[in-house]
Amino acid sequence: MAFDRLIQRIIELKNPTVVGLDPKLEYVPDYICEKYFKEEGTTLKAAANAIQEYNFALIDAIYDIVPAIKPQAAYYEMYGYEGVRVLYNTIQYAKEKGMFVMTDGKRNDIGATMEAYATAHLGRVAVNGIEFEPFGADALTVNGYLGTDGIKPLLNLCEKYDKGIFVLVKTSNPSSGELQDKKIGDDAVYAVMGDMCEEWGSSQIGKYGYSSVGAVVGATYPEQLIELRKRLPHTMFLVPGYGAQGGGAQGVAGAFDENGLGAIVNSSRAVMCAYKKEENCPETDFAQAARREVIRMREDIVSHINL
Repeated sequence: MAFDRLIQRIIELKNPTVVGLDPKLEYVPDYICEKYFKEEGTTLKAAANAIQEYNFALIDAIYDIVPAIKPQAAYYEMYGYEGVRVLYNTIQYAKEKGMFVMTDGKRNDIGATMEAYATAHLGRVAVNGIEFEPFGADALTVNGYLGTDGIKPLLNLCEKYDKGIFVLVKTSNPSSGELQDKKIGDDAVYAVMGDMCEEWGSSQIGKYGYSSVGAVVGATYPEQLIELRKRLPHTMFLVPGYGAQGGGAQGVAGAFDENGLGAIVNSSRAVMCAYKKEENCPETDFAQAARREVIRMREDIVSHINL
């Protein structure tokens, strides 16, 4: 099971965190950008190449500490096909370093279209009888609010290719409660969605007790984290919102089970831009600043759980 591999890496590194690689060009140190603009001109290709060097350096600095990365597809797509190339290269580079990769795409559709999304990010496509893995991530974030029609195509690929999905359940954004906190009978919408995750994953449960169907539950809602952890014993949590969005280590502790497992906490900007926040940190030290931040984050979170 895909999340068995993730959990095993978490145990080995004693670190239940993931770094979101969501690059904007303004995050990239000037000396890297200037090099590629000089080579390629002011082009999307130059921007994408600068981001790739930045990503690779960050991965080099953290792969022995952090078990996973989570590239958000939109940050690459906004640079067109050159950016999508860098998304692919980033996924492959991280996997070569032994990292678990979850693509944050929040894909959402039904039938053949969802099968196409699933094939692109988690599966394989045949060309003249030869199979290729288009992107090759280990997991994908998805939106389950179209119901089972939008999830079933993913389940087949999860089982066939040892992949996982994280379904949006209780998201970290301030307005999430406008819909997700509404009641269906006695239960909030997010709780109903969580129950559906348990059901969808019930036939694919791994050795640590977690299925291939995970849930996205925001760090900004610690009470709901505690509630859902009790309610969803077989569902792995991806917890965004730590750091820049205001979630803290004490609050995210409720996402974990009694063994300190069952969740992985994401931080993006705080890691990628750590060099901008450190006093007197030269931009050439950006990767080591990121390393220092992931170590700080690890120690912060582990101090509140039993891992």
